[in-house]
Amino acid sequence: MDRIVGIETEYGCLVSDDEARSSSEAWPAKVKNFIFRRARAGAIDLHYRDYEEPPGNGGFLLNGGRIYLDMGHIEYASPECLSLRDLVTYDLAGDQLLQNALDELGAGARVSFIKNNIDHHTGATFGCHENYLMRREAQFTPAVLGTLLGFLATRQIFTGAGRVGQANPLAFDFELPQSEPAVAFQISQRADHIVNDIYQWVQFNRAIINARDEPLADYRKYRRLHLLIGDSNVSPFATALKIGTTACVLSLLEKGIMPSDVVLADAVQSTREVSRDDSGEWLVELEDGRTIGALDVQWQFLELARAQLQGTDEETDWLLESWSFTLDALSRNQQTLIGGVDWITKKWLLETLIESEDLDWHDPWLESVDLAYHDINPQKGLFFSVKAAKGIGEWNNSVRRDGATMSPPANTRAAGRAAAVEALQGSERPYVINWDSVAADNRDFLVMGNPFHDYRDEVARFVGRLRR
Repeated sequence: MDRIVGIETEYGCLVSDDEARSSSEAWPAKVKNFIFRRARAGAIDLHYRDYEEPPGNGGFLLNGGRIYLDMGHIEYASPECLSLRDLVTYDLAGDQLLQNALDELGAGARVSFIKNNIDHHTGATFGCHENYLMRREAQFTPAVLGTLLGFLATRQIFTGAGRVGQANPLAFDFELPQSEPAVAFQISQRADHIVNDIYQWVQFNRAIINARDEPLADYRKYRRLHLLIGDSNVSPFATALKIGTTACVLSLLEKGIMPSDVVLADAVQSTREVSRDDSGEWLVELEDGRTIGALDVQWQFLELARAQLQGTDEETDWLLESWSFTLDALSRNQQTLIGGVDWITKKWLLETLIESEDLDWHDPWLESVDLAYHDINPQKGLFFSVKAAKGIGEWNNSVRRDGATMSPPANTRAAGRAAAVEALQGSERPYVINWDSVAADNRDFLVMGNPFHDYRDEVARFVGRLRR
């Protein structure tokens, strides 16, 4: 990749019947407290970040990322990453931090964190937010935005996590949803909950693209693209495809080279229709009234990316080859993507269960299996029981690194932040740690406005002044 990228993941929490007397909302707080107080994996916030984030609600980690509580659930934000492999590794580090805490607390068999996006019981949704640093001069004209939305609405054919059933959330104007035919299985968990294409307010009007302009860097040079449409992927290969293909498309956007005729008539409607289409045709309507397959849309982006980006570096070439392999397999042999594409893997597991137990798609057992697929515990999560094809399996194993929970990426601002966290955790001095700055003693302040710089030397001098 040629840009800074990060992922924010909101986790669901499930407790066993034996644990039912204790609210599932208590365990995220217990785990957060363990991570900062006993595991000493970070520095807890000493100040209000906003009215919903009081002191002690969360903090920054020794790996440069952040863990905090958000409306009752636990959320992990990865550190800034400059390589695709690092991004996937540090996304998985969040899973490992939470599972390690449960195991150390002796609750691994009774409590589970679920890396998914839906609650079958309440209809709620949890987010997986992607963040991409972009050049400020990038032109977001209506045509460019329309083309980008076309890519994002159709990429779910390989990034979707899959779900049993459907949801009909109220739209922003609170109109009652129209009755819709029952859906047994669809390929995306977030599709039913996206009600706008571009919007600034996140909580009650989830859009494909969140419009807030908060670069957490020099605003004269950079902007941050904040995406809400993506599913939480359990497969590392799927995470790599999701982030890597999007980064490639953003590179094309910054070059001013994008496909010319993939603007959709309604990106929100197409997102839902593709997710619910069990025929595999995944047709979308274009702005000019023509229809085209989501696979054809993705092939257009891939061919342009090949022409412009092939040979940039080894990682880009791996991504382009994997993107091509995946699109070809989606049309020819989806079984080769088991263990790589989440929705295909989950559907295969569900169909195997249906056949062996003589069930139908309305059996509530399937919803339990749906959730169990996303359990981050390797001893319980169904994803971990699946054997992937050789290339996919090797990638999935290669990006799991134990050290990523306690050490940062070496080549981004996260390295300096992690050094500050290590120096200030447990300090009697008042301190404030942010994504782009560090302050202490109410008088010394270090701005870290360049996310491509590691800031190790600057933090060392900053800490040295504090000690003097």
